[in-house]
Amino acid sequence: MKSLILHTATRLMIGILILFSLFLFFRGHDEPGGGFIGGLVGAGAFTLYAIAFGTDLTRKVLRVDPITLIALGLASLVVSGVIPLITADPFLTGKWLFLEWGNSDIKLSTPLLFDIGVYLCVVGFIVTVIFSLEEEN
Repeated sequence: MKSLILHTATRLMIGILILFSLFLFFRGHDEPGGGFIGGLVGAGAFTLYAIAFGTDLTRKVLRVDPITLIALGLASLVVSGVIPLITADPFLTGKWLFLEWGNSDIKLSTPLLFDIGVYLCVVGFIVTVIFSLEEEN
């Protein structure tokens, strides 16, 4: 689409949408919906870019094939479920690791790893669908 307004707005909005996507992800990663809604907003950012500039430029901006994002997301989902099996707990049991770094505590968990997988799968799937719809024309 050759619209100056759309091109300008997209350049301004894509960074804001990606940051908002990450905010939603980290805000909700210990609550329901963090990875899913963050992934939807992130995919929306790339969808807007694809509408404004086409799929070729969007693939360059994304830098990773969407199918690869789906594969990485699925791998993250499987790893988050297998980690508890190592400690003889049921599949997908939540496990946390607390680390101290300076004056702050870092909390790593299998639910966070699961949400990363959901985020990557949602972004990869939606962008794949959008690319295939855009390339049909």
